[in-house]
Amino acid sequence: MAFGGFQQSEQNTAPMAEINTTPLVDVMLVLLVIFIITAPLMTSAIHIDLPNAPAKSVASKPQTIQIGIDLEGKIFWNQTLVDENTLKSKMVEAAALTPTPEVHIRADKHSYYASVALVLGQAQAHGLSKIGFITLPTPENK
Repeated sequence: MAFGGFQQSEQNTAPMAEINTTPLVDVMLVLLVIFIITAPLMTSAIHIDLPNAPAKSVASKPQTIQIGIDLEGKIFWNQTLVDENTLKSKMVEAAALTPTPEVHIRADKHSYYASVALVLGQAQAHGLSKIGFITLPTPENK
């Protein structure tokens, strides 16, 4: 920045009000050169002719099985009440499906652990390994 000349006369005591644009022009020219060099690199692409091959469509999202356990220990398979033998046969059927379905367990918070352990044991015994527990979010304290 220029503040005045080198002369010590009383006429040139005020600061110089002109902006030196030389550094601004230098920076702009450097940026222009950088953009000129990098612009062709961003637009170039490798063109490849890929072969066409018949393929099966991608499998959709796996089926989910909703298992509910109420306060009394009753087990529900997709909202249908089932006993222990029916649960076993439905687990065998579900394990045979491709892709293997996910098991979502909704258990009452006061239900017996034995009922939950029975469902987990049956699922593991029949090869259903994708198991999740469905819970409700806790209310925020205000």
